[in-house]
Amino acid sequence: MIKSLPIWQLIHKSRQQRQPVTLLYVLESHGSSPGRQGFLMAVNAGGEMAGSIGGGIMEHKFVELAKDTLRQNQPDLTNSQPAIRTQYHDKNAAHNQSGMICSGDQTILLYPIQPGDSAAVQAVITCLEQHKNGLLELSPAGIRFTPNQLPDADYQFTKRSENDWLYRERIGYKNQLYIIGGGHCALALSELMSRMDFYVRVFDDRPDLYTMALNDTAHEKIVVADYSELSELIPPGRHQYVVVMTMGYRTDDLVVRALLGNEFAYVGVLGSKTKVEKLLAAYRSEGFDEAWLKRMHAPIGMAINSQTPEEIAVSIAAEIIQVKNAR
Repeated sequence: MIKSLPIWQLIHKSRQQRQPVTLLYVLESHGSSPGRQGFLMAVNAGGEMAGSIGGGIMEHKFVELAKDTLRQNQPDLTNSQPAIRTQYHDKNAAHNQSGMICSGDQTILLYPIQPGDSAAVQAVITCLEQHKNGLLELSPAGIRFTPNQLPDADYQFTKRSENDWLYRERIGYKNQLYIIGGGHCALALSELMSRMDFYVRVFDDRPDLYTMALNDTAHEKIVVADYSELSELIPPGRHQYVVVMTMGYRTDDLVVRALLGNEFAYVGVLGSKTKVEKLLAAYRSEGFDEAWLKRMHAPIGMAINSQTPEEIAVSIAAEIIQVKNAR
């Protein structure tokens, strides 16, 4: 489940119960700020909370501020105005110190949910429940959501004044993970990556593979007749991450040949150094694009001497995160 869904569900429930609720949103962040752009949480008048804007004393301060605002404006928040506060995580900052010393800064929106926001909130929930994408816009005018519209950037914040600003975000799973091969390592990797807001698909050519049946964390499990079909099933793109971990050399080769030439955020192949060298030598002898081969992570994963499927999954997840965040 995508992490922001419980937050929007709490907002919806609070509105249904006619309970005032405030949305806290990190509109922008820099440096080592614990709250990153896109972090969000909700606080209602009954003290219920969901989500996080970075934790620590700074989050506690903003939660209490939201509660005070809710108490002062009950029974409704129709006259409450959104507020934007920038917090500096530095004891030497001249103003707006967060109380934390991790350096960096984050700009936080405190937005009292209005009656007119109900339709947009419900649309966001529907989008997330259906694993779709859309465009969320926050502004002084309120919350706006457009399903199936994908902005060029995942996050965008512009501010001209306290009353003239706009935050835009691509809502839904921002990254797609394609795991080719549904064995024990795929089982462990699916569980790990599904917690990181990756939409996970697992492919295998064995219809009765019991580890595929055990996999209840992948969003989709797809059995193919032949791995050559993947050329049509895995689209290229800057949000697409591909992990190849089939049962052997022959099937790994089929998968890589189906993907060769397409641009992905990440492609990795599980296997020994000897197997990988044999694969690469064959591709080079056939004249495949050297630049593409050099971008392929093989052997896959961070070098942590991993042994078990769970340890291998950690090494792969760490490498994927490194690539994602570097981009």
